[in-house]
Amino acid sequence: MTEVDPVLRADPRWQLIERITASASFQKSARLRDLLCFLAERTLHGQTQDLSEHRIGRAVFGKADGYSVLEDSSVRVHVRQLRLKLHEYFDGEGRNEPSIIEIPKGAYTTLFRAVEQRSAAAPVIAVVRSGFKSWLRALPWALAALFLVTALAAWFRPPAAPMPPPPPWPLNALFDPGNRPVQVVVADVNYGMTRLVDEQPVTLEQYLSPSYRSGERVANAHPTPREARVMKYLSGSLLTSYADLVVVSTLMRVSGNSRDLIAIRSARELRPRDLEEGSFVFVGSPSSNPWVSYFQDKLNFQEREGVVGESLKFFQNLHPKSGEQQAYQGLTFTGTSGEDYATISLLPVPNGRGSVLILQGLQQEGTEAAGLFLADAGNRQRLHDALGISSVAGQPVYFEALIRTQAVAGAPNATSIIATRLIHP
Repeated sequence: MTEVDPVLRADPRWQLIERITASASFQKSARLRDLLCFLAERTLHGQTQDLSEHRIGRAVFGKADGYSVLEDSSVRVHVRQLRLKLHEYFDGEGRNEPSIIEIPKGAYTTLFRAVEQRSAAAPVIAVVRSGFKSWLRALPWALAALFLVTALAAWFRPPAAPMPPPPPWPLNALFDPGNRPVQVVVADVNYGMTRLVDEQPVTLEQYLSPSYRSGERVANAHPTPREARVMKYLSGSLLTSYADLVVVSTLMRVSGNSRDLIAIRSARELRPRDLEEGSFVFVGSPSSNPWVSYFQDKLNFQEREGVVGESLKFFQNLHPKSGEQQAYQGLTFTGTSGEDYATISLLPVPNGRGSVLILQGLQQEGTEAAGLFLADAGNRQRLHDALGISSVAGQPVYFEALIRTQAVAGAPNATSIIATRLIHP
């Protein structure tokens, strides 16, 4: 945040903001402090035109100028968290404040509302004997009326909706007590198709370079007009796969009471600094989601590929155990029938302040199967037993699991666990 001007600092409303951001409720969340200060400062200066979701994302969260609020819900998630933190403050540490702050739903302005002061002592009303007797005679009728109203209210009141359960293991490792968003990073289909056109592998460093993202390619310096049109479209659009949509839908359904904390992002929008804090789900293998290659050296089962677009992809088993294969080869192409493989991996982020779940299939059928696998309680229990975990409480247990699915005309079916590994950070 920039230095606050003296006029604003002398405003009692801004002094309330400073007391709130210095409170214990806000000490562990710099993002929420910055968000509250930005909303309040713009409101008090009358600059409400700056309080659109897009401008908040750029000013507070450092989003790119062209980021899409439809695909990135981080602003909405943080504002919901801010509302909860404000309630927590005014119910506890700030219960004696002369004013309270509200952020109305559907808006990002801050409202300052004075608290009505109650009188120190309520006036004592003398009750004369005749009045007491009249009240006593009316008491049975009052009780009967109260019973009737209560019965009618209970009859017509809709049944309370059951509280959704918390996320099950292993998804619970992604959600922390601070209610930080869990960012689901879906595959970049444009990147996958560009690889096929160029017939060249692409590193994460190359993927992040401005020249690659602008559609400039080294592999074909003189494209035909048709190729140029295709590459221009691929460089300017954000596409993902049906399998990724299934995985996202499954994760939101299984996450229970934490589903509102899930934010969807494209692999193209992510930057290395984003990985410094928080939890992530990466959907797809390195050939469709290059961010997965960032974690490949931590995994035993790693995707391999020969000539891009011509050779079959497979998982290399770096350290085979007894009865395991050195390589597991999947489908020739998405949409065919046969066996495909996928891995489910849970790892810590590099600095240890969060977890990363990777769901990668050799083809889309494998990726879809990995998401559906975690949605089934029986599968989760089988994975739990295969890993030999005694308890799911306490610190997260990091692991990777290789699964096999039988695909029929592009639809995964009959998934089983092939091999597992515990990961020791």
